[in-house]
Amino acid sequence: MQFKHTPARIAASFDDPNLVSAAGVVPVMRLAEDAGLSRLAGEHVTVPGDKGANAAGKLFSLIAGMVCGADSIDDMNLLRHGGMPSLFGRVYAPSTLGSFLRAFTFGHVRQADAVASRFLQGLTAQASGLLHAADGERVMIDIDDSVIGVYGYQKQGAGRGYTGVNGLNSFIATASTTASAPVIVAQRLRKGAAHSARGAARLIGDAVTTTKRAATAADASGPPVRVLLRADSAYYSHDAVQAARKGGAEVSVTVRQNASIRAAIARIPEEAWAEIVYPNVIRDEITGELFRGAEVAEIGYTAFTSKTVNQSVKVGGTALFTGPVTGRLIVRRVKELNPKHLNQPTLFDTWRFHAFFTTVEQSEADTVTADQQHRRHAIIEQVHADLKSSALAHLPSGKFTANAAWLVAAVMAFNLTRAAAVVADQGGKLQKATTGTIRRALVHVAARLASSARKIVLHLPERWPWETAWQRLFARSVAPPGAA
Repeated sequence: MQFKHTPARIAASFDDPNLVSAAGVVPVMRLAEDAGLSRLAGEHVTVPGDKGANAAGKLFSLIAGMVCGADSIDDMNLLRHGGMPSLFGRVYAPSTLGSFLRAFTFGHVRQADAVASRFLQGLTAQASGLLHAADGERVMIDIDDSVIGVYGYQKQGAGRGYTGVNGLNSFIATASTTASAPVIVAQRLRKGAAHSARGAARLIGDAVTTTKRAATAADASGPPVRVLLRADSAYYSHDAVQAARKGGAEVSVTVRQNASIRAAIARIPEEAWAEIVYPNVIRDEITGELFRGAEVAEIGYTAFTSKTVNQSVKVGGTALFTGPVTGRLIVRRVKELNPKHLNQPTLFDTWRFHAFFTTVEQSEADTVTADQQHRRHAIIEQVHADLKSSALAHLPSGKFTANAAWLVAAVMAFNLTRAAAVVADQGGKLQKATTGTIRRALVHVAARLASSARKIVLHLPERWPWETAWQRLFARSVAPPGAA
């Protein structure tokens, strides 16, 4: 591709009042309205004072800006150009939205959490396939945290945690199935120096409840929703496991190599190990050597034996199951490939072990299947990366609760964008694409506004590559409601 004209024959002028740069925000935000966003925000968010007036409209503006790609408060100005006032009423200035966020307290953030949970249920009802589980399939909940780096000395709660990066800690839970890309079902913003497991039991309880309600909203006539919680070793604790069990979920959690775990691994007979072959050659993280396979085995295991039955564990004021938890310890071992590069090799093979504890019955998932399911927990890292390349590229305020509210709005924008992709391209590539790809295909399409017979017409570019998907989303979201 090359320029067709010389610079002297090209001119530019910002003077068209009927042009919008992101016409896709119209059907996307109509989908949000159908899912009940404004109604839910009006019912649950009660920020006091003039800063909190019309909370529904301000939250709507924040999410619309994030759908368009805003990652700071100043970026909300992109809603105030060209013909946008003809499409949306009461588009707020960035300064107004910033004041609204700074008026939040922790209680108001929890109100926004309630909106996010119910909004996801509305989205699953509107977008068939957003969280669809096949017959007998479990919905997978994954939990993990990530540090969002911040700069300066005025960020409340900023600190250095396990990564050594000065920032704030974003803790999320996602839900996914084999046919559905992850959606976020629970979220919390924590201090940067917070331990990974802090507040995990409370978030797990919220995540399991929201997942079951959202999956039921997608298919109310289907069988009861079955859930499996996956997590790494930071969340291997009695409180976290029992919070999942109280919600009716099974668990699959990586364990730390303590004395009890090492003793259990030593009891596995040699003939119990079964070989697994990875589909592609994998490079060893420690030695850098290439290997093609590993071996797995399992043994019965009772976790948290120090917890007696009469001990009481409470999360959010509710008593959980108490006492030890019986399940399976599944172990994957990989050969040590002479990590010290000794001149003389060892006389016998040595192994590195990776173990996780699960309460899923062996009849439902054998050793190899359970290991494969657990390793897919890494899918949550893609969600963290997606958020950090979108609305969570920055945490825009110096006030902690304002940033916590920003995280909740970012989560709702993420789920809304995913739902729009499902509606637009059911079964296609967009359904599991990143937020950036969905935004380029469906949102960032320029349009010129025209009026005909008291009706606004959007004139979009000819030969737009994703025209079919965009038209499908538009027809679905702006269609008149069906007869009662």
